[in-house]
Amino acid sequence: MTAISTPAETIQGVRVRGLRRAFGGRVVLDDVDLDIAPGEFVALLGASGSGKSTLLRAVGRLDRQAEGELRVPEQRAIVFQEHRLLPWSQVWRNVTLGLTGPDLRRQALHALTEVGLAARADAWPTTLSGGESQRVALARALVRTPELLLLDEPFGALDALTRLKAQALVARLWSRHRPAVLLVTHDVEEALLLADRALLLEDGKIAREIIVDIPRPRSLDHPRFATLRRRLLVGLGVDPDLSRAEHTQEPS
Repeated sequence: MTAISTPAETIQGVRVRGLRRAFGGRVVLDDVDLDIAPGEFVALLGASGSGKSTLLRAVGRLDRQAEGELRVPEQRAIVFQEHRLLPWSQVWRNVTLGLTGPDLRRQALHALTEVGLAARADAWPTTLSGGESQRVALARALVRTPELLLLDEPFGALDALTRLKAQALVARLWSRHRPAVLLVTHDVEEALLLADRALLLEDGKIAREIIVDIPRPRSLDHPRFATLRRRLLVGLGVDPDLSRAEHTQEPS
């Protein structure tokens, strides 16, 4: 990948031009352009296998085989769907994994306080619930004071109630710290609750952009929510009425 910058330049936000990634003979990303302004929250949606996580990994400089121009901040962090905590290290040590310098425990406690888990600082990861583990993963990202936060379906494995709480937490943390964010998600409601813009990835390209013009803090009851939800679902090739019926059907 060709990254264009100058040593004296401080890169803010994200600029991607002509990004291409192929696996064997299959092109997954084809001449993708992407801009994320400093402090902007962008959600990326698409069908399974559309290249969402591939694009996120390229933006995070985790994929050296991608080709194109990429300019991203040096201070960045990523949260995956799996929490990736080391079971043999206490929670606070997982938060500061890879960091050096004095007062690491204090830094960890500050980040854990922000996610409501300061009391679990000395616990072992195996004693945490799934939601708690993902909050520790968020704290691990926060402690690095990222200018760019990459979220790769971080709540996909959580139950519905825990996922809603985690989404509300991310909204508060983003409002407080204002990093640029790229969120990969399959959840249309999640994209509308969190993002400034929703991008739809299709056939290796960004096929559509939808501006989420709902005031913050957001609610599913806002009049614009249903309209934007329908536009996203149609863009994803899903029947909005069928999806609504399945979403609201009570369990037997």
